[in-house]
Amino acid sequence: MQMQTRTTDVPVLSLADWRAGSPGARDRLVATLRHALHEVGFYMLVDHGIDWDLVEEVFEAARRFHALPLETKLALKANRHNVGYMPVRGSVTRATPVGEEAALPNVVEAFFLKRDLPHDHPDVLADRPFRCANQWPDPKQLPGFRETTMRYAAEIERLCLDLLPLYALALDLPEDFFREAFADPQFSLRLSHYPPVPDYAEREYGLAPHSDSSFLTMLPQSGAEGLSIRLPDGRWIDIPVIERTIVVNSGDLLKRWSNDRVLSTPHRAVNRDEGDRYAVPFFFDCSGGYEMACLPSCTDADNPPRYPPVTYIDYMLWFTNRNYAHVRQDPAGPFGS
Repeated sequence: MQMQTRTTDVPVLSLADWRAGSPGARDRLVATLRHALHEVGFYMLVDHGIDWDLVEEVFEAARRFHALPLETKLALKANRHNVGYMPVRGSVTRATPVGEEAALPNVVEAFFLKRDLPHDHPDVLADRPFRCANQWPDPKQLPGFRETTMRYAAEIERLCLDLLPLYALALDLPEDFFREAFADPQFSLRLSHYPPVPDYAEREYGLAPHSDSSFLTMLPQSGAEGLSIRLPDGRWIDIPVIERTIVVNSGDLLKRWSNDRVLSTPHRAVNRDEGDRYAVPFFFDCSGGYEMACLPSCTDADNPPRYPPVTYIDYMLWFTNRNYAHVRQDPAGPFGS
């Protein structure tokens, strides 16, 4: 399918005037964000305040990790909390069909990290879903890896938290509406490596068409092409590569929470280059036990809630069991199928 891209397809949001307190900046930013959430599902964020040297450091951390021998990475194989290493073709996109025939396993390997909880944390000791300690490579093999990835996660999380009042206003809610829901937010940092594939087979992708499970996803651009999205009119377009930009999209949890008012736009990734492609998406969600009932601004007598309330934990139990082989093959605990 031929790609089409217009400069107006994906909105560009700048935080500069809002952060500077310029008159009317907040209202203009909220209006643009509302358009992005309702009409596109994606936007590109500039003047975001993230130190780009740190972004480049985490891309380098991803390269260093995936350059390790396969047996070293497999020793950190992802567990039922979806923390650790997933090999190439270790995932199949099933949970978010987009009207296309099911794809082959994804040609991508990834290393998943979450909040760096100590081994004696109560949630770790209780084996709460998605609240385990991270699996870390030997620091002698990858010096500084843990520090770089967690510093990056903290910076991106801070940016996500800063944006929550804007999301609330864009959804016609009080500015502080999401404060309680995100008192202890969940996140997942995925260090992805797409090896070069000279010729993809039919229905084969680096990452097949899907929508994210998250409230929102942040994806700093690496300079490499390969990310495409499907607009509501059915067109697949390439996301333009703009230097030092963070691509942001809403996911299924926000779509569900907003009673389908917000889009969770299908997207896919391939490696069209001769070399390796890396990505470091950050998936941001509310507190694990917070019950997401339909947002009050997204329902009325003529538009009743489409979904029952759900917690992040319950939704992710279903999502990971559907999409990741390392979860399906482990029948232990609440992940058994």
